[in-house]
Amino acid sequence: MTDERCLIAEIANDPDDEEVSIARARVRSGTATAWHRLSGITERYIIVAGQGRAEVEGLEPADVTAGDVLRIPAQCAQRIINTGETDLIFYCVCSPRFRPENYETLE
Repeated sequence: MTDERCLIAEIANDPDDEEVSIARARVRSGTATAWHRLSGITERYIIVAGQGRAEVEGLEPADVTAGDVLRIPAQCAQRIINTGETDLIFYCVCSPRFRPENYETLE
């Protein structure tokens, strides 16, 4: 479990491929991830299982379920809440690639 309150498995994050990184996230039932933002990185959540509610600065909250894609602009505060009874699982596709120094917790 990360400080962000979810489980993250990096799938692809290679310095030789600066354009994109991919991680798989799992949020347990009833859990909200920590408010955070990524500096200079646009993120896309591709929901593969479960259901949740995404909150992104400047956008209306959105209910998400398997098959949905959510684009999160760089610098926008964000979190996702698992509103279902099973794990919420999604891929995080970042461009350019995710770097820890670009992550800022807001809690």
